[in-house]
Amino acid sequence: MKQTNSQIEVRFESLTLDDLDAVMRIERLAYAYPWSRAVFEDTVVAGYQAQRLLAGTTLLGYFVAMKGVEEVHLLNITVAPAHQYRGWAKVMLEALSLWARGQAAKTLWLEVRVSNTRALRIYKAQGFVQVGRRAKYYQSGHGQREDAIVMSLTL
Repeated sequence: MKQTNSQIEVRFESLTLDDLDAVMRIERLAYAYPWSRAVFEDTVVAGYQAQRLLAGTTLLGYFVAMKGVEEVHLLNITVAPAHQYRGWAKVMLEALSLWARGQAAKTLWLEVRVSNTRALRIYKAQGFVQVGRRAKYYQSGHGQREDAIVMSLTL
């Protein structure tokens, strides 16, 4: 899939183990509690839907999703901090939704931190609705845990 955003041609490519150095740099910049390299390695080796969004050789972002029976679960979606506020999350969500439909999924699921209001707004704008809450789902500071909002999109 290619798309133009602000006159930049972008493309999706499968995430490989060779991409993980660049992914980890972004992951550490984007999150206080980033995924570990081992988690990314496991998802790539397991064959999850892992895509990176590129503009030339610049890594704009990536997502990782797991296919289930008639559903897809978004596990990680990240836009590089230097490229945020340009609509790339929407582009990746649309690409994921298109792929999920092609896999005969009926629902797309995700969890998001209750404090991540920007992501919540993006997901709602894309049609996701809150369907639940997971207590103490995410690691937080000082040994605390943060709740997750469970959201779904009917495809």
